[in-house]
Parts: sequence; structure tokens; C-alpha cells
Amino acid sequence: MTFLKQVAPDLRRVAVVHVPEIVPNVAFLHVVEAAAPSLGVSVTAAAVRTATDIERVLSAFGQDAGGLIVTPSALTATRRDLIIALAAQLRLPAIYSFGFYAESGGLMFYGINQLELVRSAASHVDRILRGTSPGDLPVQLPLRYELVINLKTAAALGLAVPNSLQLLADGVIE
Repeated sequence: MTFLKQVAPDLRRVAVVHVPEIVPNVAFLHVVEAAAPSLGVSVTAAAVRTATDIERVLSAFGQDAGGLIVTPSALTATRRDLIIALAAQLRLPAIYSFGFYAESGGLMFYGINQLELVRSAASHVDRILRGTSPGDLPVQLPLRYELVINLKTAAALGLAVPNSLQLLADGVIE
């Protein structure tokens, strides 16, 4: 949420788009709710289960100025074009959980590199096939998070991305 606030400093409301049956999505919502007061932001839990929910919830939230945080799920990933289009139409700055959102026209992505995780999993599979017991393998967590900013989308929303944030980004789409 800090990156979103840097791009939209007047942001006072944020909706966390999440699927409530996905436990990590709900945990993420609680983390955002805990951090929000220190940033002067109120949080709306935007629970979605279908594409119709996405349209209804975002349209209702977008009646007033605000921003979006989109959590990772199969639903949000497969409906990314809808979410990105609604965010643009409603002029809602948004931060997403997968890089393909920014590549598809979303404002920002902050999260883990999925390809890096697959490569890590491949090395685990190789070790298992060579005889290592799965229980002997260490749990591997992401070592690095990436930030990608879409400057075209920022300009369309009338947002100025600070140079300091652009320099911090792993990727900038112009």
C-alpha cells in the first residue's frame, strides 16, 4: 500500500479485492487493515466470488475516489482485463499481485516472480527424483520481490510517479 500511496498521495480509501474463501487473501486483508491507519487510509473489504461480483463491487466502490489492491487468485487473474478496465474507467489507481497485470495495462505490480518459484520447485523435483526425501528438503520462500510500474497508465490516471519510485522499480513500462 505504501507504493500506491506514493503514486497517489491524496489517497484516503482503498478496497482490497479478494476471494474470501482463500485464507491467504483474508490474511492479506488483515495486514492491510493493520497498516492503513499509519498511512491515513481507510480499508474496504471487497469480497468477490464471480465476475459479476467484480463489476458490482468495483462500481460501487468507485463512486468516490479511492484505490485498489488486488490479491492473487484464479478469479482475479482470469478476470484481469475486466479489473484493469474498471480501474481505468473509474480512475482508481491499483496495485496488483502478478506482473502480467502491469503488462496488460494495470498501474503497478508488487510481488514475487512466479517464474523464479517454478525454477526453485524444479530443483526440488530433481533432488527428489535423485533420492532425497521430500521431508529433508528446506522450505523455500521467495527471496526477492519485484515492483513494476506502468507509466502509460499513470499518465492516463493523471498521476505523477516520483522519480525515486521509478528508480526503485525493477521494471518501468513507458
